[in-house]
Amino acid sequence: MFKHRFGPLLVLAFILCSLSLLTRIILLIWSWPNLDHNPLYLLGAFLIGFFYDLVVWGFFAIPVALYCWLMKDSWYQKKWQRIPLFVLFFLVTLILVVNVCAEIVFWDEFNVRYNFIAVDYLIYTTEVLGNIWESYNIPLIIGAVVLVVLLLLFLVRKKLVESQQSSMRFKKRTVFFLCFLLFPLAGYFLVNNRFKDISSNNYINELGGNGIYEFGSAFWNNEIDYNKFYITRNDTANFAILRTMLQAPNATFSGDPLSIERNIRSDSPEHRWNVVLISVESLSGDYLQRFGNKEHITPYLDSLIPHGLWFDQFYASGTRTVRGLEALSLAIPPTPGQSIVRRPDNDDMFTMGSVLKGKGYDCHYIYGGNSFFDNMGKFFSNSSYTVLDKRDIPDSFVHHITAWGIDDEGALDYTIRQCDKSYAAGKLFFNHVMTVSNHRPYTYPEGRIDIPPSSQTIAGAVKYTDYAINKFLKDAQQKPWFNNTLFVIVADHCSKSAGKTDLPVNRYHIPCLIYAPQLVKPRIEGRLVSQIDLAPTILGLMNLSYTSRFFGYDINRLAPGKERVFISTYQDMGYIRDGKLVILSPQRRVKTFRPDFTTGANVPEKVSDSLVNEAISWYQGASFLYRSGWYKRVK
Repeated sequence: MFKHRFGPLLVLAFILCSLSLLTRIILLIWSWPNLDHNPLYLLGAFLIGFFYDLVVWGFFAIPVALYCWLMKDSWYQKKWQRIPLFVLFFLVTLILVVNVCAEIVFWDEFNVRYNFIAVDYLIYTTEVLGNIWESYNIPLIIGAVVLVVLLLLFLVRKKLVESQQSSMRFKKRTVFFLCFLLFPLAGYFLVNNRFKDISSNNYINELGGNGIYEFGSAFWNNEIDYNKFYITRNDTANFAILRTMLQAPNATFSGDPLSIERNIRSDSPEHRWNVVLISVESLSGDYLQRFGNKEHITPYLDSLIPHGLWFDQFYASGTRTVRGLEALSLAIPPTPGQSIVRRPDNDDMFTMGSVLKGKGYDCHYIYGGNSFFDNMGKFFSNSSYTVLDKRDIPDSFVHHITAWGIDDEGALDYTIRQCDKSYAAGKLFFNHVMTVSNHRPYTYPEGRIDIPPSSQTIAGAVKYTDYAINKFLKDAQQKPWFNNTLFVIVADHCSKSAGKTDLPVNRYHIPCLIYAPQLVKPRIEGRLVSQIDLAPTILGLMNLSYTSRFFGYDINRLAPGKERVFISTYQDMGYIRDGKLVILSPQRRVKTFRPDFTTGANVPEKVSDSLVNEAISWYQGASFLYRSGWYKRVK
């Protein structure tokens, strides 16, 4: 069979499927404690995985098939033709072997196959390649990869050469090539990444996938049209629900029934307070002693809890920094596909910055890395913020640099300088700072904490950021503007989001604290609070009157029973209220559960139609207002 003119296609199928099987076995062993050990599900994962492997083979085989088709017999049968054939196989096999290594690393970090994160990482090569170089012994890995590729080619060399012993006329080759093309075409038009979802255990489903296919799916579905892929309702009915849910004693809605625009009017004088919002990279709730951590890696944040407004049940909207930034600035539920921060038509948006800038504030977005990453710079600079990143921070502030940017101390010290400048100019300020240290390679300046940077652990990176925030607040206490400033500390998302089930709620639980000893009475807020509620809550604490397009609640003025949270991946949109979870997915699917907030387990449970309609209203309404341009800045 290998003596056939298109025999190299079978050789490639053998290499690709063997490497994919090896990857699947490694991931199986890696995730064994979290798997559903039902033999039928495990067998199903491998069989479906083999199906996806063949689909991927269809795409990878196209250049090989082209070569076999176009090369005439008199050339193809020459010995020198082995050189381009083996070079082609070397390149394809190199990609496949590198992918095995990358998939294992990605799985270790995120517990899933490739997704939007992998697509983003491919785009931002400077940060990612620098991060890889700092985190791993790259020369050793490259040497091992090349050795494995050469070994595989050595094992299949005779089978490749056998194909050169076969003759096939051009007409027959053309028919064979066109028949072959039906396979990748069918894979493109008829297959989607939902075929693998055979179990309620997400690890089983991910095991049945193929990383390369998942990467392609995430790349092509960068933005997903809600109305095309999700269950929908009448827009007027949706907005009737939204306006009821968003109604508050101090809110008066506009006359447009397809709008949530409302005037927020305070019944007492506005507080002219400054705001410093620190969004901390990947700060999972379970890193804090408050939520059971025994490593004592957030001693300072834990010590602040009794002295501020602490949100015990605060949940991130998504699993990426850009989702967190979207929620914190726009106060909008996540929309399917990529975060609005990353989309092209996202200028002049209605943000917390636009509200405060309209009140005369200096508004800055301060980032220790390059704000080109994740389109942060373009988004914030076009939506009422002045963007300052590592290119603006003088070297005198920098103690340590990684591929992701400068140390958190440097970024926070630079933030104090911006606060000083605004104060000296007689201006109120809003500074939103994004940290970077809790990223691989998890290194930081020497001598700060009792975990050495050489350990390169998440625990060390988290404790260093905790140290940096402690230093920042202590330095701020010496400033004349300290007593008139709200300090908000919140995570952008958890460090790991995958779990045994779809949308495990415990993987979205993050810390949030508003600290201002002279301004805010300490208390514990025990109700469910969504990340999109933070901006309206801060503005509410300041008694600001403004025209709002936010979907978030001012939690201090929220009627009991209305609280809800949103959690999502780029495809699954989750809505939690009254101890029930509704998940909206492509192909207009709706699944309902009773979530366990401790373990993340989701037990299937029927919920009322009214709760499903609420979920649809929030998500469809958010997509409607964004796509129609009604989430732009109020002018």
